[in-house]
Amino acid sequence: MERILITSAIPYINGIKHLGNLVGSQLPADLYARYMRARGHEVLFLCATDEHGTPAELAAAKAGKPVEEFCAEMHQVQARLAEGFRLSFDHFGRSSSAENRALTQHFAGRLADAGLIEERSERQVYSKADGRFLPDRYIEGTCPNCGYDKARGDQCENCTKQLDPTDLIEPRSAISGSTDLEVRETKHLYLRQSLLRDDLDAWIDSQKDWPILTTSIAKKWLHDGDGLQDRGITRDLSWGVPVRKGDQEWPGMEGKVFYVWFDAPIEYIASANEWTNARGAGDAEWERWWRTDKGAGDVRYVQFMGKDNVPFHTLSFPATIMGSREPWKLVDYIKSFNYLNYDGGQFSTSQGRGIFQDQALELLPADYWRWWLLSHAPENSDSEFTWENFQAGVNKDLADVLGNFVSRVTKFARSKFGEVVPQGGAFGAAETALIAELETRVRAYEVHMQAMEIRKSAAELRAIWVLGNEYLQAAAPWSVFKTDPDQAAAIVRLSLNLIRLYAVLSAPFIPDAAARLFSAMNTMDVDWPTDVASALEALAPGHEFAVPEVLFAKISDEDRDDWQARFSGTRD
Repeated sequence: MERILITSAIPYINGIKHLGNLVGSQLPADLYARYMRARGHEVLFLCATDEHGTPAELAAAKAGKPVEEFCAEMHQVQARLAEGFRLSFDHFGRSSSAENRALTQHFAGRLADAGLIEERSERQVYSKADGRFLPDRYIEGTCPNCGYDKARGDQCENCTKQLDPTDLIEPRSAISGSTDLEVRETKHLYLRQSLLRDDLDAWIDSQKDWPILTTSIAKKWLHDGDGLQDRGITRDLSWGVPVRKGDQEWPGMEGKVFYVWFDAPIEYIASANEWTNARGAGDAEWERWWRTDKGAGDVRYVQFMGKDNVPFHTLSFPATIMGSREPWKLVDYIKSFNYLNYDGGQFSTSQGRGIFQDQALELLPADYWRWWLLSHAPENSDSEFTWENFQAGVNKDLADVLGNFVSRVTKFARSKFGEVVPQGGAFGAAETALIAELETRVRAYEVHMQAMEIRKSAAELRAIWVLGNEYLQAAAPWSVFKTDPDQAAAIVRLSLNLIRLYAVLSAPFIPDAAARLFSAMNTMDVDWPTDVASALEALAPGHEFAVPEVLFAKISDEDRDDWQARFSGTRD
């Protein structure tokens, strides 16, 4: 039995996330966590809400609420949506927690003691109307390169040129629109990441099994241009973790907070502390997952994230951990994803484009979305959500293959043998061949799941479902029953056991449907099939079962067209 620590990228607090966010981290992380638990491993699956920074303050102001109240409410909203999609977190924490505040300040103190934090003076744009320094992205103006009039202070979205706020023509506050801006001097702390370049380079080189996407992004940031740059870790804001050196004041940093990118990944660790505190357990319980001197040396740590998060998780967060000179657990494997696009364009939280998590669950149960998103996960390239593809995937895979098999088997069994598993005769050549092919397919499914090959896993699972349909069609127990009821009973006995097997194998992808199948088969036997032949004898003759309601309803053309029209514009 292994111990496996799993984290998915923590969603930002400023709004409900779209389906692209879901499939880019949390959903595949849940698939992996469920599978590893099913195989008997000890799993700790952690996530949280990322709550600090200017966007949180602005979203709260727009909602007319204090930022603390807004974040608390949005945390509950995101927790409910996570539950709605059946994300099996062991703990869903908050980066604004007392645990994360203390741990962030602890890391800052350790980094300072190691000579890896430096105080630097900067000239930043100050908005008199807003009464605050403005982060680069909250300054807008005309791009000096292409003339685009909504360029941001860090980059022009039109021509992609990297900018400084002072480069903009007629700059203005993106918060208030005020042009009453001035450049003021302020002091900030910088993490001297550049001093750890060689350490990070050697560590990345040692990760031989990382996906190409993850490694290539990390190497690009490490070596391209001027290479890894030092990064500011403080901001002139009111909402965030106050700047302290451990439990000591930090002279000259009064009134400042740590930059959100610095404290957010530390929440991965802090959420484990929150988890144990919520259960009344001691520090030893969470430290055995995160401290290599407290038992975490044998933990396998796996992170899931979109490709835009890779630089922080391969460079900045590891730099924080390495630089502390303490024995914290570093990630072993990073599963990164490309983007899921939406119906010819892009999902966009800021523009409200696409279908968002709450809207999705209002239309259909979680399993419909889980199956399609995971079977189309953007692993090796970007993928695209279209309503036509979604309808086809649900109808063909879930309704026509899995759902149809379950319905045909259970209804025929009830009509000829009652709601009990029949005895029947011995298995023949067709059954022996089916069991052999299932054995091969199940082992291949395990290989793909172990390797976190999401789309290949889904394709293998679908192929396993198809085998049952092809067997049932060829065996034709409805015809055989007329001349050989015993043989028909054997076919039905195998097919009913196949439903239980499907429930076990499918549970990581579609947990609600699997639970319904276990209930219909009247069994709590969820053991993984280490031997397929034995697994297909789990339901003995005489075992009672029930005919379930329709497992998956088909999506009609009318519903598809209606949904496509409803979600083609901007969300209110």
